[in-house]
Amino acid sequence: MSLRDPLILAFDTSAAFCAAAVLSGASVLAAAEEPMSTGQAERLFSLLEELLAQAGAGWADLAAIGVGIGPGNFTGVRLSVSAARGLALSVKRPAIGVSRLEALAEGLDRPLAVIEDARRGAVYVQRFLPDRTEAPDLAEAASLDLGPLPRIGSGAELVPGGPVVAPAMPLAVAIARLAGQRLGTDQPRPAPLYLRAADAAPPSDPPPEILP
Repeated sequence: MSLRDPLILAFDTSAAFCAAAVLSGASVLAAAEEPMSTGQAERLFSLLEELLAQAGAGWADLAAIGVGIGPGNFTGVRLSVSAARGLALSVKRPAIGVSRLEALAEGLDRPLAVIEDARRGAVYVQRFLPDRTEAPDLAEAASLDLGPLPRIGSGAELVPGGPVVAPAMPLAVAIARLAGQRLGTDQPRPAPLYLRAADAAPPSDPPPEILP
């Protein structure tokens, strides 16, 4: 397969879905987002193979793998990150981590606040300003003051203020776009972005192992 632009495969399982996309430059060759509260581990690789087939590509055609690193569901984030690390080793392509907050902001005008529901009255928040991007944070929704900033995300309605805007593109497409922009630069290996400590009660099933 010969493509003028690098081929990027991206995926995310940080919430109750399994999302993936294949991009060549700005062109979306294949994309899907399947709602599911469980079963992402069983579905992820078959979904990736289906989308690669739709794009007329194979694993060897990839230039990079983009992966959502959270914040979000602990087990879901670990699944994506461990899968991306394993694929990177297998196909000998770089894996590039992209946060869910960055992906939601992709393609939208600044200033902007991305607000994701973190449950129990808390939100994950990150401000994207014209001259800088602030670090992501965990905050109490009731005490958060963002002024008139436009906001986006599953927690946008939990914080009063500016207008709520819609995403510019599907989440996996945004992750692929950002991974493509970072291709060729020095990037750390993907690692989960945890802004909140894990709950005290562990899940009944062990989480996917994060490769060293």
